[in-house]
Amino acid sequence: MTDIVTDGTRLILPGGVVVPCAMGRSGLIDAARKREGDGATPIGRWRLVRVYFRPDRVDPPRCHLPVSPLSEQDGWCDAPHDPAYNRHVLRPYPASHEAMWRADGLYDIVVTTDHNSDPVVPGAGSAIFLHCRNPEGKPTAGCIAVDRPVLQDLLGAVADEAYLDIRAAL
Repeated sequence: MTDIVTDGTRLILPGGVVVPCAMGRSGLIDAARKREGDGATPIGRWRLVRVYFRPDRVDPPRCHLPVSPLSEQDGWCDAPHDPAYNRHVLRPYPASHEAMWRADGLYDIVVTTDHNSDPVVPGAGSAIFLHCRNPEGKPTAGCIAVDRPVLQDLLGAVADEAYLDIRAAL
């Protein structure tokens, strides 16, 4: 089991190396208060579930987690009252969703978590991912983001049971 610990500004890699990261534009929030679209990163310990990658930009990440290539049809539902809320969907999709095939490179490698997944609570937040950081280090919409080389190395070091432990302070 691997725990990746972060306070939203720094992330501690397995082995103790500390790297910068980005969090939601609204900062950290208690998971029970997380709401769809609030821009906050939920505090809690979230299991890393699946790795998606852009096969036209990066090689498949070497890791013990399930890995899937992205296509232009991949999306993630963010419509609170849709049955697929906070789940992977295929585009076109009738309800609100975000495209996972992005031009900006943020989802060249993206790791889904189990935040708000068992059970899914409508409106309690969706798409809390670990993904590539914007080159300027800009805040996310609620995810944790690190530089792509860091994410690639991190995935190579995690066990098949790994958690993103988001804390108010380290």
